[in-house]
Amino acid sequence: MMIMPKILYLVTEDWFFISHFLPMARAAKASGFEVAVATRVHDDTKRLEAEGCRVIAVKVERGSTSLARLIAEFVQAYQVVRSEVPDIVHCIALRSVIIGGAAAKLAGAKALVLAPTGLGHLWIDRGIVARLIRGGVRMLLGFWLRGPRTRFLFENRDDPRELGFDASDSDLAFVGGAGVDPMQFPVTAEPPAPPVKVAVVTRMIRPKGIAEAVKAIVRLRNRGKPVELDLFGRPDPSNPLSISEKVLRQWSAIPGIAWHGHATDVAKVWREHHVALFISTYPEGLPRTLVEAAACGRPIVTSDAPGCREVVRDGVEGFLVPPGDAEAAACALGRLVDDPALRVRMGAAANARFHERLTEGAVTRVVETLYRSLVGHSD
Repeated sequence: MMIMPKILYLVTEDWFFISHFLPMARAAKASGFEVAVATRVHDDTKRLEAEGCRVIAVKVERGSTSLARLIAEFVQAYQVVRSEVPDIVHCIALRSVIIGGAAAKLAGAKALVLAPTGLGHLWIDRGIVARLIRGGVRMLLGFWLRGPRTRFLFENRDDPRELGFDASDSDLAFVGGAGVDPMQFPVTAEPPAPPVKVAVVTRMIRPKGIAEAVKAIVRLRNRGKPVELDLFGRPDPSNPLSISEKVLRQWSAIPGIAWHGHATDVAKVWREHHVALFISTYPEGLPRTLVEAAACGRPIVTSDAPGCREVVRDGVEGFLVPPGDAEAAACALGRLVDDPALRVRMGAAANARFHERLTEGAVTRVVETLYRSLVGHSD
């Protein structure tokens, strides 16, 4: 009987894997892999199992940087890899890449796929400790974890340079995030206006530029612009930079601002809104929220930052503004509020860029090729 190769995903949260990386698991299944996912379990185990994934519950505290917690997570990852004996260990997000990647190599993993997805707050902190940690991360990834059976999967071409890689290196692969299915996010005509409705769809944490988005809309309304802002997303209690529900409710009391919590139907959000706004203050991998908006044909105002630039070119699919710059965002949004033809033109350009390289199909083709190449080189 032929034995199926096995892939083990190491990822911090089950909901994060489902919302962003299911296409990769589906690609693995299509390539004949048994799929296991080691993650902190919330309410999505049945969803993962329905996709044909075996779930391994682990304890992860994303917000913790205590040495004891980091060691515990390292030992846990080591034990999971030793127990599962996978053909490929795929580590998702920087914490899992560092802790899980090191543990998997020590545990004798046959092959590694390391996908940082984004460099986050660590790469904008200018403190001495953060600089030392960045140097350690570069050393770990660039030397100790690098090898003939390790591949790095990036979502933009800025992150490799930050980590000391050359984007042309043969062990690097690039994908447009995890991809989005165009059938689930179809293009629709924009809703009636005025008012022009702007949406932010992301976790409610400070680095995502939520407060700056609110400021931008307040400034536009004070200038007499017919514009409204809807915020979609949950606070993230595991993140020390989470925005409290109290603050979100206070913002909702401001005329023209409303927080709606988690959006169960993001395509519906874009059917009902004219413009996507996302002015993150830290480097992103490739924000799924922008890809979904582009798929639906909506113009975008976003940060001139890694990841965001993969979706938007300034003046083409939307506007790029300095990260977290409320006034620049207000000016860009004002142009879109005033010019319906510009909204339509930029929305069509965003959809065209989506179909060029950001679809689920484009991503799964890259990932399938990557997985097969590693199994073909295993012992």
